[in-house]
Amino acid sequence: MRSLQEQGGNCAGRVAATQQRRVRRLPAALLAVIVGAAAAFGVAAPAHAQGGGAPFQVPYTGTLKKINDSGVLRLGYRENSPPFAFLDPKGRPVGYALDLCEIVVAEIVAELGKDIRVEYRPVTPENRFDLVNSGAVDLECGSTTNNVERRKIAAFSPTMFVTGTKLLVRRDSGIRSFGNLQGKTVVVTRGTVHETAIPRLAERRKLAIKFITGADHNESFKLFAAGNADAFANDDVQLYGMLAETKTGARYRVVGDFLTYADYALMLRKDDPEFAELVERAFGKLAGSREIVAIYAKWFLRPLPSGVRLNLPMSPHLEEVFRVQGLPSD
Repeated sequence: MRSLQEQGGNCAGRVAATQQRRVRRLPAALLAVIVGAAAAFGVAAPAHAQGGGAPFQVPYTGTLKKINDSGVLRLGYRENSPPFAFLDPKGRPVGYALDLCEIVVAEIVAELGKDIRVEYRPVTPENRFDLVNSGAVDLECGSTTNNVERRKIAAFSPTMFVTGTKLLVRRDSGIRSFGNLQGKTVVVTRGTVHETAIPRLAERRKLAIKFITGADHNESFKLFAAGNADAFANDDVQLYGMLAETKTGARYRVVGDFLTYADYALMLRKDDPEFAELVERAFGKLAGSREIVAIYAKWFLRPLPSGVRLNLPMSPHLEEVFRVQGLPSD
């Protein structure tokens, strides 16, 4: 076992190396401004800015400062949004989005040069934005859609999945498309894009549809399964995930054309460019190393904790999104 002194020495080395990496990322123009400002006020510039040996230490800001000072990173997760974030049979949060968040955690550890403690906090569609913006959650690892309206109040990682809204119906219902919902009842989940987008679509198409809401996807599914709604409108991948987890594919099926389109991403606080750059850097490494392909296969092609497979190969659209992020061509 290593002594505490040895461990401390190694930690100090990692911190020093991290500081040097941060120095190398400083643009030359910024260093010139630092030197010029120091000269103007008659203050000696930092040794690194003068060309000396000591590194110029850039102070952290925003979320990274919060994590560095506290030693704690708080991850938000959804409890029933398979395969992105949900609870396994032992009650542990797991899923595709959580695996991606683990890669971001590794990047944070490398950046800070020290270990951090990760705390997991459950979020819902209704409270996730408030929890991130209040600081109760530093990074939300769920199935959140990144769109123009939401970018006014939050920031997002690069895209991690591309999907769209479809309908979950009973196999014997006769419902095959959105147009078949005239006079029917549809359940949507509160706090999601579907809560507003699907009623607007019904209004445009002049369909008399009654809408009810569930507090989360699990409650919405239960309302549908209990016969309180004729259809459950949600992103198709989540509907397939719920069918797999509940093993109800023999009774229900996903139908219709896409009613909306959505890019899923991890969510972080707005106006925090330092943390946003780190998250983007982590995604670039994920794609460049092709690790994103293995993580995708784990959750969309291999058996889920329930033993059921989604069997959803990566779409050409999503593959192109990952190529833009750095995924090498085959």
